[in-house]
Amino acid sequence: MDGGMSYQRFPKVKIREMKDDMVKFELRETDASVANALRRVMIAEVPTVAIDLVEIEVNSSVLNDEFIAHRLGLIPLTSDRAMSMRFSRDCDACDGDGQCEFCSVEFHLRAKCLTDQTLDVTSKDLYSSDHTVVPVEFSDPNDPGEQRGIIIVKLRRGQELRLRAIARKGIGKDHAKWSPAATVTFMYEPTIRINEDLMETLSLEEKRTWIESSPTKVFDIDPVTQQVVVVEPEAYTYDDEVIKKADAMGKSGLVEIEAKEDSFIFTVESTGAIKASQLVLNAIEILKQKLDAVRLSDDTVEADDQFGELGAHLRGG
Repeated sequence: MDGGMSYQRFPKVKIREMKDDMVKFELRETDASVANALRRVMIAEVPTVAIDLVEIEVNSSVLNDEFIAHRLGLIPLTSDRAMSMRFSRDCDACDGDGQCEFCSVEFHLRAKCLTDQTLDVTSKDLYSSDHTVVPVEFSDPNDPGEQRGIIIVKLRRGQELRLRAIARKGIGKDHAKWSPAATVTFMYEPTIRINEDLMETLSLEEKRTWIESSPTKVFDIDPVTQQVVVVEPEAYTYDDEVIKKADAMGKSGLVEIEAKEDSFIFTVESTGAIKASQLVLNAIEILKQKLDAVRLSDDTVEADDQFGELGAHLRGG
């Protein structure tokens, strides 16, 4: 900024825990606007692939066609290449019939029950034209080794389901089925300071009573020193219960709890369409693109101010 103060900051990220479907990290040296922008982009603007068009050939199940089409749309599909795919509305290589390698993937499902035992038709019965875009596999919590699909419908003897489905690229802002995030939350990192002198005036029983006033296990008693210690600061939910309890006991100022306004703890859970870590990276890339667009827009306004109609003409306006 010419002649003014610069508000440029350099956020830092520290990974705390990372799995395929979950990542927990710290975002420091930035403010809530950036943290919330990142969260919203992860939920609503990172693209994935989801079933968007269903052609039912035969359906003699108990569910109507629209119900089945809706269930198919909500099945998460592996979307590692979604960032490089085209949106079907922007694709000039096809007419939207699904026979396009740039913007769509075709699926087929054929199932018929031939026995008296109920047949579960699941996402594993969907056959994809692209091996990189397939239904996400889920394991049974009681038997992690067994991969099972998401149930679409159940068939009895003689019932049949045949269909063709087209999956396309999209974002959660258009429909929730395209959102790659199961949960994205962030919280301010708390700073907890105990007034040790005031705490020493409490009996052991009063300390226990004060600790139990917290809905979450933030504090505990050291078995050796019998002093109150902070065991899990991030479990604090900013409910102020321990502060209210201290006031009720006549011990105002027993504890001070403040939120660090430039430090956030993120928890990101993915639907499985893309890995949680890749979800964060894609969101950062999209946020950068948005900021570049805003900067370009500002530059365009300045060019118009300086060059008038010539600037607009050079842009094709």
